[in-house]
Amino acid sequence: MGLQIQSFKQGFPPNAFLIISRASPVEGSENNVIQTVKFLFIGDIVGKPGRKAVNVLVPQLRAQHRLDFVVANGENACHGSGITKTQADEIYDAGVDVITCGDHLFRQREVIWLLMNEKRFVRPINYPPGTPGQESVIIEKEGLPPFGIINAQGRTFMAEMDNPFLQVEAEVAKMREKTPILFLDFHAEATSEKIAMGRMLDGQVSAVIGTHTHVQTADEQIFPGGTAFMCDAGFTGPHTSVIGREITPVVKKFKTCLPQKFDVATEGVRLQGAIVEVDNETGKAVSIERVSEEV
Repeated sequence: MGLQIQSFKQGFPPNAFLIISRASPVEGSENNVIQTVKFLFIGDIVGKPGRKAVNVLVPQLRAQHRLDFVVANGENACHGSGITKTQADEIYDAGVDVITCGDHLFRQREVIWLLMNEKRFVRPINYPPGTPGQESVIIEKEGLPPFGIINAQGRTFMAEMDNPFLQVEAEVAKMREKTPILFLDFHAEATSEKIAMGRMLDGQVSAVIGTHTHVQTADEQIFPGGTAFMCDAGFTGPHTSVIGREITPVVKKFKTCLPQKFDVATEGVRLQGAIVEVDNETGKAVSIERVSEEV
């Protein structure tokens, strides 16, 4: 099947379907053309099927949309829970520049190697002081402006953590001294918490996109200050499932309350996420496009 994209661009209604070229003129600049960068954010990669989707589709999407950067949430890449160096290397080799994480970060003990050694690996900023790893990164490529990535984890209906709003606000202020192009992966359960984070950061970052629920939302938009927002990017993996897991044991658990083994499903594999286009100079989003493509 072909790429399914719903796109929102400033000045157009949210239900307008658009394919936006990097060379498309945008009103407001001196020569009627804004120089932009494009990045793809990939929702939670789940197990081997999710990694397969990344391997197959990321090179195609890079070429098709002339993507400058690719970021992916990889916290479920290892059998659906956690990530190791082996899976991270596979994801990087497919063309992903930076991997973000979330609440399953420490499910695999091998993740310590990534936290201690991999500069392209980012963990939530609001883990307690002393937790290994980096909570943000600025990557640079020849001929492109610096691109900053921050990872944070929500607290509503999730484990108690340091306040992500205070932590992110301070980090954004620091990173804006180096680049206006900033992206936040907010790994959170509650839509209200995600929206509140996006509203707080409107005009301060290029995009805020949520992860964790594995259900792609249809609320992609650009806030008045120029920040692209989407409650949840969805997940990359088997969609003939219950958020990536085999259906039968999950249903049995709900019916009986008895423990079950939730294996990663295998069918209906899709890559989900969003493509965001950003003004190089201001860091404001020009467009956000929802992506959901079947392998």
